[in-house]
Amino acid sequence: MADPLAQIVGLLQPGAPFSKCVTGSGPWRVRRTQSPNPYYVAVLKGSLRYRDHQSGEILVNAGDFILIPFAHDFSMWSEAPSSDTNLVIDPVILPSGGYRLGSIDGPTDMRALVGYCIFQSDDASLLSSLLPEVVVVRSEYRLAMLMQLLGDEAVGTKPGREVVLQHLLEVLLIEALRSTADLGESPGLLRGLADERLAVALRGMHARPERGWTVAELAREAALSRSGFHDRFQGAVGMAPMEYLKSWRLALAKDLLRKREASVSEIARQVGYRSASAFSVAFMREVGVSPVRYAREVAAASSGMAAEEFEGAIA
Repeated sequence: MADPLAQIVGLLQPGAPFSKCVTGSGPWRVRRTQSPNPYYVAVLKGSLRYRDHQSGEILVNAGDFILIPFAHDFSMWSEAPSSDTNLVIDPVILPSGGYRLGSIDGPTDMRALVGYCIFQSDDASLLSSLLPEVVVVRSEYRLAMLMQLLGDEAVGTKPGREVVLQHLLEVLLIEALRSTADLGESPGLLRGLADERLAVALRGMHARPERGWTVAELAREAALSRSGFHDRFQGAVGMAPMEYLKSWRLALAKDLLRKREASVSEIARQVGYRSASAFSVAFMREVGVSPVRYAREVAAASSGMAAEEFEGAIA
């Protein structure tokens, strides 16, 4: 059966353009705003505190990992008591390339690997709609090994660095998400997959998107009544079953269009539409351009040309 989490992370094509070692001494505070990229912190020594408007205060200790998928305003501060007077605007850049928070000369109380990742796919909103607001993983040995590998690769210069970083980050995201013990109250894909009956339906949608699924059929897969399945799915995942299926099909279609390895009619069939025209209408309604136009714009963007220029170039 398909692994929905792995498929979605793979479609998003994660990259790691920034990863730095951050050390802290004494009292300090940092605040980030307008940070749409997923942000992660792996504490290697000591501890720090995290807060955003939704999650409240979280203590992050050595060996813990925190992933903030799409937090736009959050703060972190030292375990030592601090106030707004200790707010760090410009951290000190060390000769080694790391960042220093708090006292320059004091003993290191905290060390962490901090960074953000980007998604090369334009479907990042799909992930944001399916994840908890904050993912906290505590003292996972496998995750610690991955973070060490990612940190070593981020500061290295070996051939193939970008490819290795992309794959390490892909594995890291999957490992962090599936290691999450406390899902809190946030609906999303993880809560859906944690529900044994809903997981059957989710895997079915991902394994066979071309099938003409109905709520009744999905409910049978989950061994639930139609209304019971719909309400349970809505509560756990945060969207109705057909809405989720539509989002997944469109994400798949965009990926296939970007690859330019199949015709529009073939893509329509692969993602569950009976005709190219029906697919084109649905795609236009959700994306704002036709499938053909979307493929041309993506190809033009990758080649640095306007869509019209690209069309002329391939004519």
